[in-house]
Order: sequence, then structure tokens, then C-alpha cells
Amino acid sequence: MTSKTSGKPATRGGGPAGKQGSREVNRLRGRRSGNRGWIIAWALLAVIAVGGLYLVYATSTGGHDAGTASAASGYRHVSGEPGAGDVAPPFTLPSSTGGQISLSDYRGQSVLLYFHGGLMCQPCLDQITDLEQNQAALREAGIDKVLSISHDPIDLLAQKAADMGLSTPLLSDPNLAVSRTYTTTQYGMMGGSANGHSFILVGPDGTITWRADYGGAPDYTMYLPTEGMLADLAAERTR
Repeated sequence: MTSKTSGKPATRGGGPAGKQGSREVNRLRGRRSGNRGWIIAWALLAVIAVGGLYLVYATSTGGHDAGTASAASGYRHVSGEPGAGDVAPPFTLPSSTGGQISLSDYRGQSVLLYFHGGLMCQPCLDQITDLEQNQAALREAGIDKVLSISHDPIDLLAQKAADMGLSTPLLSDPNLAVSRTYTTTQYGMMGGSANGHSFILVGPDGTITWRADYGGAPDYTMYLPTEGMLADLAAERTR
């Protein structure tokens, strides 16, 4: 007599162990899917960050050439617009010396306009101090007056001038209207929200005779010795 064995196939996943295995597989699949989601999210964030940095760089350089190091001073700079030969745009701004100052007040004199990053930029303030300490050299170079221009409120500028004992008029351009007219916000590290480090010499007839924008990429210069600036002026001025 032959014994009969059950011909029923084994049930796949029918028992508790099978169900538990299926749940584990689904859980692992879900984890892998979640990991892929995080990887994609981080990749997108990285792309956005790189794009943002590029925009800041492009804005801060204003699309201009980064410039070459001058043989005279060794400090890299460019000459933006309006530049040498152009009529200097007129302006009237509040001054730390009291009242308002207009560019036209100095018609018949050579005026050096110094656009800079403001009170939060200590090297920029050191630049003003250095200019004042070299007034004889400035006069010898034909510069009659220096005007500082930044975006700071006039009351803070007046206080800083008093604290530092500065005689240079510190002019307030709070909404950067004048600075943007001179395009000096294009040569700095703040993406257009502040000036870079620019010198613009306006001749006695109101025409720009020299311009140097030092604050742009890649060096973002915020200070250079007055003698270096004057060396560039001597080598580059038009008249």
C-alpha cells in the first residue's frame, strides 16, 4: 500500500513569517525612496546656492572686466562710467560739516570724490585718515578738495567725523541715488547695496579727468596708501 503525500504547494507568504518579510521589504523600499528624495532636495539646494553666488559675483562686478594691476600702484582697478572726459553728474548732499554741499560749489577747483562702503568699513575710514595725513601730496597733485560719499545717515556721519577728528566733509547718500548715477555700487562686494572703493577726480570745469574703481572682484580692495592712489593718478589722468 502506497502512502500518499500532500500535493498542495507551499503557500508563499501566507504565514506570519511571510507577511513579516513582505512588510520588511516594503519598509526598505520606502527608506530607499525617502533617501532618494533627500538626495534630490540637497542637489537642488546646491544648484540654487551656486546660482546665487554667481549672481552676487556678477552684480558686484557689474559685468565689467576685473581689471589689471596698475604698474604704478600694483593695486588692481578698472575705470567705470562716467569716466575721464565725461561731465560729472551734479549732486547736492547733506554734509557732516553742516548743511548741504553741491558739487557745483567747487567749480574752478579740482575735487576728488571718494565713494566707499561707509561706517561699517574700517579700512574705508582709515583711507580718509590717510588722505588727510597726505594733504600736501594731494595739493601737489593738483587736488584742491576731497569729498567722501557713503550711504550712511548724516547724524552718524557727523558723529563719526567728530569722534575721529576728521575735517573731510562726509556726505550722506542714503538711498545711493548719487552713487548709482556714478555707477560706483557696481564695484564692491555687497552686490550693489553699497559702494565699493572708487576715486573720481573732477576738474575745475566739471569734467572728470580720472577715475579708478578699486573695490571690485577679485581683490575687493577697501584701502590703498594715498601714495599708491596718486601714482595711479599721475600715470592715468587725462589732463
